[in-house]
Amino acid sequence: MRYQIVIAGFGGQGVVFLVKVLSICASKRGYKFLGTENHGMSQRGGSVSSHIKIGDFHNPLIDFSQADLLIGLDKDEALLNLPYLKKDGKVVVNAESFPKIDAEVFAVDANALAEKGIFDAKGLNVFMIGITLAKVKDFPFSTQEVKEAIKEINPKFAAKNFEILDKAIEYAKNI
Repeated sequence: MRYQIVIAGFGGQGVVFLVKVLSICASKRGYKFLGTENHGMSQRGGSVSSHIKIGDFHNPLIDFSQADLLIGLDKDEALLNLPYLKKDGKVVVNAESFPKIDAEVFAVDANALAEKGIFDAKGLNVFMIGITLAKVKDFPFSTQEVKEAIKEINPKFAAKNFEILDKAIEYAKNI
């Protein structure tokens, strides 16, 4: 197993939480895992990106044109991190639309959905990982593994996060 993921967003959107979720999933599968906590300003509102490598790697930073997946919690941050995506990679992005690129793109205006009350905006990161689970066929983890990791990180909010995750997976069936 060799899989590389870039997660891009702003401080406060939960980029680091997703790194923790994926690290737990990898650990439980017995996969080697390298992840950067963040690059950029982790304070609320600052640009943040994290690199995740699952498999036999020695350097946690992803080189340009090597990421299998880019999860953009914000459209502009996703655009800034596009150089890391490989030619046949996949993008899951919080955006109404996204430029045509040489990759498979799943754009969802999650901000608008949160404003409509479909899910709590504090769960944007969980919503986007749900879209990823539903749409990215080669994603290395199952919904159940992600739920177990979410529960391990914070059991108090697990039920609410499961609800958001399930809504995202259901929503993804229509895109």
